[in-house]
This record gives sequence, structure tokens and C-alpha cells, in this order.
Amino acid sequence: MTNTRRAVFLDHPSLDLGDLDLSPLRDCFSELQLYPQTLPDQVIDHLKGATVAISNKILIDAAAMAASPELKLILITATGTNNVDLAAARAHGITVCNCQGYGTPSVAQHTIMLLLNLATRLADYQKAVGEGRWQQAKQFCLLDFPIVELEGKTLGLLGHGELGGAVARLAEAFGMHVLLGQIPGRPARPDRLPLDQLLPQIDALTLHCPLNEHTRHFIGARELASMKPGAFVVNTARGGLIDEQALADALRNGHLGGAATDVLSVEPPVNGNPLLAHDIPRLIVTPHNAWGSREARQRIVGQVTENALGYFSGKALRVVS
Repeated sequence: MTNTRRAVFLDHPSLDLGDLDLSPLRDCFSELQLYPQTLPDQVIDHLKGATVAISNKILIDAAAMAASPELKLILITATGTNNVDLAAARAHGITVCNCQGYGTPSVAQHTIMLLLNLATRLADYQKAVGEGRWQQAKQFCLLDFPIVELEGKTLGLLGHGELGGAVARLAEAFGMHVLLGQIPGRPARPDRLPLDQLLPQIDALTLHCPLNEHTRHFIGARELASMKPGAFVVNTARGGLIDEQALADALRNGHLGGAATDVLSVEPPVNGNPLLAHDIPRLIVTPHNAWGSREARQRIVGQVTENALGYFSGKALRVVS
């Protein structure tokens, strides 16, 4: 007889570092198998006999679904659904649920942290202290790198949903003026400026929009060149939104005041990336960890639990397929 509540978590350490309370999730299932890793050729084997699959980034494609006739529910521990073949899920009668809005405080503070680091040149000053330059200074302080105040500056936001709105509120708390930009592929709105009008006006740009056929590389060499000299760019959304080579070039030629990204077009960047070159000035790269506060990850546990219980009660939540 099929165990209708047997679940497998295909990439458990991508969410839990041993610091989360998984008891609510465990209580949803008669059995919960936690896999430390699932390689592509292990997916079908790990899904064997499971009615519920939990995945953060492990690909569950049509072949895996066809080979897993007992699979009825896929719970994604993230917002993005590109690791699940949604069309195949519909064809096989498999419900797919994701998580939403769990990382807003964490990502918003990370975005502002990166912007503050760029404005204060924190990385450069920290490096200077580590090299002994303060110890050798002829006066009490180092002022070798220009420091910019955020107050009175203009921030351009591309994406003004829950996350973009949170970033806007934090920026306004620093005295910044916020302008909203029109995202390609979306209906025009009177409160959203087209890129060619937005970019020349702003002192900093932050991105909070999805990656799709309309937004891939929509910030390229032409767009970066249209920004003010010395402007900042911060991307905590998706790596493919920005032409990475163009961004590297704009930093090397001195047009931008700095850039920071928490995302790259391919992650992990096992084959390198233009933004990982060591000669790029005024660039901060963080390893896609803006979302990863303990609080945000615990919220994911809560949402996955809600999604599972909702499905079992016949009232599935956050259904994407």
C-alpha cells in the first residue's frame, strides 16, 4: 500500500544548517527523508516511493516525474520555479507549490548594506587598514577614497513589489528620493519611468524584478553608459538581468562609482564569470546569500509546512502548477 505522506527533501542543507526547527515540517508527514545532496543521476532514485518531493534547486524534470508514479506534490523551498518542469507536472497531475515573501527583510537589508558599502568605500578602507596604511598615516584619519552621502540622492528602483517596496522605505529613511522604473514586458504605468528617462536621473539603481525573456540583459552597455558618472548599481535579484561583461567594463573605465551584486548568471560560477576577475575596481560580490538569514529560512519552513497541510486538506496554498 502506498504511503501517501512519505516525503523526501532532495537538498536539505541548502535550507537548513542545523539551526532551524524542522519539527512542524516533520509532523506533516509519516516519513521525511533528508538528503544532504542529490546529484542529477540520483534524482529518480531519491524520489522512489515518495508522494511528496521538497526541493530548493534540484531539477525535477519530465523524466523524473514519469519515473515517479507515486509523486503527487512538489514543494519548492524558494520563489523561483525554474527547477521544476511545470508543464510536465500538470500533465502528471502533480501539484507544485512555492514560497513567497519569506526573505523580504533579509534581502532588503542586504541591498541597503551593499549600497552603504559602496557609498562609504568600506571595502577599500578595510583593505587599507589591513595593509597598514592607517598606521603609517601622517594625520589622524585616512580619506583616500571619496565618501558619498545617501541623503538627498535619488534611487531608481526596478521592481516595486513587496521587496522593492521594502527597499524604498529603507532608502527613504536615509533621506533618498525614490523613482520607479518601467520593467520591460509589463504594461506601462504613469508612475513608472521608461529606462531612458529613469537612468540619467538617478544616483543609484537597485534591481528587484524577475528574469524572463523581456528582462534578460535589459541593463547593458547602453543603459549603463546613460547613467550619471559615479552612479551605483546594486543587483540582489537575478544575475542575468545585467550584462555582466558590460558591467565589468563600466567599472574598469571609471564611469560607474561602484557596483554590487548578490547574484550571477550561473550559480555556483564553476566556470568563472566576468565579474569575478580580480582587476575590477569598486565591485562587491556576495555569494547569493542575501536571502539567507535564519529568520528567513525559518519562515520558509513555515510556508512549506502550510503548503503541505493545505494540500492534504484539499486547500492547497501558493500553487504555481
